[in-house]
Amino acid sequence: MKRTGVDLLRDPMQNKGLAFTKAERSSLGLRGLLPSRVFDMSAAESHSLAQLRSKTSPLEKYIYLQALQDRDETMYFYLVTRHIREIMPLIYTPTVGDGCIRFGHIFRRPRGLFVSLEDKGSVAELVANWPQPDVKVVVVTDGERILGLGDLGAAGMGIPIGKLNLYTACAGIHPSNCLPITLDVGTENAEFLADPFYPGLPRHRERGVVYEALIEELFDALNKRYPGLLIQFEDFGNSTAFGLLHHWQSRTLCFNDDIQGTAAVTVAGLYSATRVKGTKLSDESYLFVGAGEAGVGIADLLVSALKAEGLDDASARRKVFLFDTKGLITAGRGDAATMQHHKKPYAHDYQPAVVSDLLEAVKLLKPSALIGVSTNPDCFTEAIIKLMTATNSRPIIFPLSNPTRKSECTFAAAVQHSDGKVLFASGSPFDDYVHGGVSLRPAQANNAYIFPGIGLGAIVSGMKHISDECFLVSARSLSEQATADDLRSGCLFPALENIRAVSAKVAAAVAEFAWQSVIATAAKPADVLSHVNSCMWDPVYPNTTSAL
Repeated sequence: MKRTGVDLLRDPMQNKGLAFTKAERSSLGLRGLLPSRVFDMSAAESHSLAQLRSKTSPLEKYIYLQALQDRDETMYFYLVTRHIREIMPLIYTPTVGDGCIRFGHIFRRPRGLFVSLEDKGSVAELVANWPQPDVKVVVVTDGERILGLGDLGAAGMGIPIGKLNLYTACAGIHPSNCLPITLDVGTENAEFLADPFYPGLPRHRERGVVYEALIEELFDALNKRYPGLLIQFEDFGNSTAFGLLHHWQSRTLCFNDDIQGTAAVTVAGLYSATRVKGTKLSDESYLFVGAGEAGVGIADLLVSALKAEGLDDASARRKVFLFDTKGLITAGRGDAATMQHHKKPYAHDYQPAVVSDLLEAVKLLKPSALIGVSTNPDCFTEAIIKLMTATNSRPIIFPLSNPTRKSECTFAAAVQHSDGKVLFASGSPFDDYVHGGVSLRPAQANNAYIFPGIGLGAIVSGMKHISDECFLVSARSLSEQATADDLRSGCLFPALENIRAVSAKVAAAVAEFAWQSVIATAAKPADVLSHVNSCMWDPVYPNTTSAL
């Protein structure tokens, strides 16, 4: 629909603000509605960037960027793509966590669908209300386990919004093809239940049959309106995440980013670490601190990678130990019979059967890789890092919990206590650190290296379903893109500034795998990578006069 005048200025996908030319202003009824001066895209970028940098706190910057997206999506994504290292921490981890905590207090304009228990029986009507006719990717959460912050209920909507912004910024999936959804099924957050500005249902969380029926109704409505849709599960609780993935992954095109995306980016980091060491994954041994969605998801994909190197299943699993809130997971531990099913494959026969202290576990197991997904801040102590270094020439230490205040250790601590020998990746961003006169750049194991490429690969190939092997393919592709210079600087991943090119190659690798595995429905192009690049939206202002 051709928009003119004030209606055009209020459409964030078509508004160009002061970048409308004199001719466009005349032909589109904009004369007098804008100040006289015309900015080109470079000037508009500088103007927006100056406003962003004038804000004094990350949360204020988050709010400013939300407002920019609400009025001018092209400039928003242009800014994000050109300044990704500066802006990604503001629109996603760690700042998005604070945005979710304050969601009800900073709410300005709706973005996405809220599907509540009160909508049961009429969810198709809600889906029909969404104005975009060609949605290709949905990110859905129920807000139960937002980052390391716990149950934020409907305020968790900031996560699907942020994830889909990264689909666009990193993989060029057009904003109109993206739909964030939050299932409002209550919350166990006492502060939110008492907060008059909490925007969701002020009731305790629904579970069981009613909860599952609401998801069934939602997915049925989505798939009927948008056939071939990709659905990404995000920040569901441990009690539901594994079951939902198991139930839906053979029925619809879907994956769980916390379980599978985190696994892929972490295994990519491990591949890169072994490149530095000149070893293989099967030469290393692994201790995970944390045994929830992320920990078990990484462990499972790691076992697949070890088997690909020739180990049988039992031998691969024996290289992987998990340490949860009760200590080292063993078959002889007192709760072995009632242990959550996803932990049981890693309950090894080990003596002593009870090891409740992490330092003691490191002493006994002597792992070469220590991976933190516990949200237990600073649990990788000086003593633990020094012990890891004493038993390994290049200890692999990945504190993956986020936001930053939940990280198991800082980059500075890991470098200091290992005398610069550490091979490091974190879930949250850290600053560079100078050691021995050399500036070291920390690797961030950011899921944004993986899930946008997975989504783009699924879209361009018309994938029927996303198999577990896709995540191993994406992990290998990502690791291979880390250059020798990246590895020398201490970074196990490609430069974040190249994220669009990285996502394109991940997408191409995933799409190639889909065609080879006969799970693709689209015709295969002669040059897959060129085709992938041609499908990526570039956020630049169009010639509005001819485009409308």
